[in-house]
Amino acid sequence: MIYRPLEAGEIDRALFSAFIRRQEVELCRRREGKKWVIKPDPFIDDWTEEDYQRIICDLKALCLSGGFVFGALEGGKLKGFSSVAPERIGTNREYLDLTYLHVSEDVRRRGVGRWLFNAAADWAKAQGAEKLYISAHSAVESQAFYSAMGCVDAAEYQQSHVDEEPFDCQLEFKL
Repeated sequence: MIYRPLEAGEIDRALFSAFIRRQEVELCRRREGKKWVIKPDPFIDDWTEEDYQRIICDLKALCLSGGFVFGALEGGKLKGFSSVAPERIGTNREYLDLTYLHVSEDVRRRGVGRWLFNAAADWAKAQGAEKLYISAHSAVESQAFYSAMGCVDAAEYQQSHVDEEPFDCQLEFKL
């Protein structure tokens, strides 16, 4: 696996040709009142062609705006990526937003996500941020990953994230 920054000009549909988003979800972490509970909510999460096109546009825009876009490549094909927006968010402007962190199904549980998360955190810290903000998939596997990385419930929720993905868990990581 080769880990490196991605540039806007190389981010296209062909780069994702060997990327498998598929995630079979059985249990999810959900907030009920002030408590978190694990609930059955079986579904298969995957991306449509429209999703790929939106993500490609988002990643290109991040590259061009001075954000962080990092990839894990195997045989020249993207197998994982993380990105961080360059704009500060939060009441005290202490957060940078981890906009994407995804690992292809065929290389999960091999440390790729950990590597990509740490690269994003290192970049955000170098930019002077105090915390990473993460709107994370509620699947228990995703939540276990973020917990293992040291993420906790966000002290301050970003309403735009809650509105876009109401079942996501809003987390933060102290840099």
